[in-house]
Amino acid sequence: MRSELKLIFLSISVLFMMALSPTQLAAQDLSAVTIEVEASKSLGKLRPIWRYFGADEPNYSYMKDGKKLLSQIGELSPKQVYFRTHNLLTTGPGAPALKWGSTNAYTEDADGNPIYDWKLLDLIFDTYLENGVRPYVQIGFMPKALSTKPDPYEPNWRPGLPYERIYTGWTYPPKDYDKWMELVYQWTKHCLDRYGAKELESWYWETWNEPNIGYWKGTREEFFKTHDYAIAGVLKAFPTARVGGPDTAGDGGNFAREFYRHCLEGKNFATGETGTKIDFVSFHAKGAPNWVDDHIQMGIAAQLKTIETGFKLIAEFPELKTKPIIIGESDPEGCAACQGNRFTYRNGTMYSSYTAASFARKHDLADRHQVNFEGALTWAFTFEDQPYFAGFRQLASNGIPMPVFNVFRMFSKMNGDRIAATSSHQVPLDDIVKNGVRKSADVGVLASRGERQVAILVWHYHDDDLKGPDAKVKLGVSSLPDNVKTYTVDRYVVDQDNSNSFAAWQKMGSPIAPDQKQYDQLQRASELKLVEQLELTRTDNIFTGLETKFSLQRQGVALVVISW
Repeated sequence: MRSELKLIFLSISVLFMMALSPTQLAAQDLSAVTIEVEASKSLGKLRPIWRYFGADEPNYSYMKDGKKLLSQIGELSPKQVYFRTHNLLTTGPGAPALKWGSTNAYTEDADGNPIYDWKLLDLIFDTYLENGVRPYVQIGFMPKALSTKPDPYEPNWRPGLPYERIYTGWTYPPKDYDKWMELVYQWTKHCLDRYGAKELESWYWETWNEPNIGYWKGTREEFFKTHDYAIAGVLKAFPTARVGGPDTAGDGGNFAREFYRHCLEGKNFATGETGTKIDFVSFHAKGAPNWVDDHIQMGIAAQLKTIETGFKLIAEFPELKTKPIIIGESDPEGCAACQGNRFTYRNGTMYSSYTAASFARKHDLADRHQVNFEGALTWAFTFEDQPYFAGFRQLASNGIPMPVFNVFRMFSKMNGDRIAATSSHQVPLDDIVKNGVRKSADVGVLASRGERQVAILVWHYHDDDLKGPDAKVKLGVSSLPDNVKTYTVDRYVVDQDNSNSFAAWQKMGSPIAPDQKQYDQLQRASELKLVEQLELTRTDNIFTGLETKFSLQRQGVALVVISW
């Protein structure tokens, strides 16, 4: 006999650490947030869009903290996680710096003959693959020996200086397109020989980064030509490679539109044929935080508007509507290596709650526009040998995962189908895309059902990093299996008190150089914390004995996993 089991009423209550002003408390009543999940109502497959990461600096990947973090990223979903990086073909000795790196893959002798050196590229890709991570290959930037304007070449930039100083000789088109194509061909052939066809079939290949802004100093037509020759080199070595692009800044506007049109019906500069193979489509989407009245105010609306515009633009082309879409950089703002007031959200729970709230809306936007949304790439990794919690946009600091990384750990526990879930205090999609979260807090939900489990992600987000009341949540889950007698309910939390290495570091006095005991404490604090585990036995078609009350702090994220 089927039982609807309007059951499991979890009233969520954990004390928020900061005192609240009466005016802020009066602004919104969060004392009765109702969340309802219908486990039997599938909304289609849950897209594992979170499995993509990237960084400007390729050489960090094989350094001590980079290797450690790669292993933790790979553990989330082995061989299903992808990593994209700049500077894979940049000339230099492999010495990393902020927003810079090199592999010296291509140089020339005195007579202009190519010299190929794959040693550092092999080290980078080997390190990915050894840790369960696969390459999202960015073909770029321009080697010094091929650049039409090679000097100056290495950027002279540091946080606080004008961003335009990074755009030097590596941003220019090749002086010899045949040599450029041959470089890409030789590189792809080397990867094929080293890793095998089966492995390479799983990779993504695209040309350059954000060619519609300063990363590209040639014309639009010169980029299309550079892209065509690069893709021709890949396909000459490996005809079944998965190739695409253009990884524009923002939705790309007319630049992206003309790129898609060129790939679909234009004359291929390298082959003379009509069109350029395009297996996936990529663009970038960033938020717009600001420092307002002595606090950070996030700009989630800007990011979501860009995503919606990008989806609409792609949908203009019937040939592209079914192509996988990767948002090749998808972040709260645009400069991972920058520092300052506008970036103070990064170390704590603003970043983690923003990530939960924004990723859920990416699912909604893809459903709305009926596009084949494959992934959203988080442009954040780690910065080697920098001060602890230095204010960079990163997933870990000095080998210590930060709160945001625990949201990705939560995502990794969700699988199967997305299921129907509603919250009485979730900001509607149209409202958050237009206005962000500037009035009432966003207490929202994303739920999934896999084999023998239901997973429910709940977040309490606001654009303004100000004190606010806890959200007291009553969670109801219906339509669980009738033939199960015992369920386990696990609740994980990321907030000021849990799964938060930054808060732990502050509590110990923000030491410049934590000793071994302190480092071990930070490591433990960085783990995703299981705050409660219940075992529920079904009697007479109902659960009994569950009246636990919890609350979710402002900027907190919770994951409830019901398993059987």
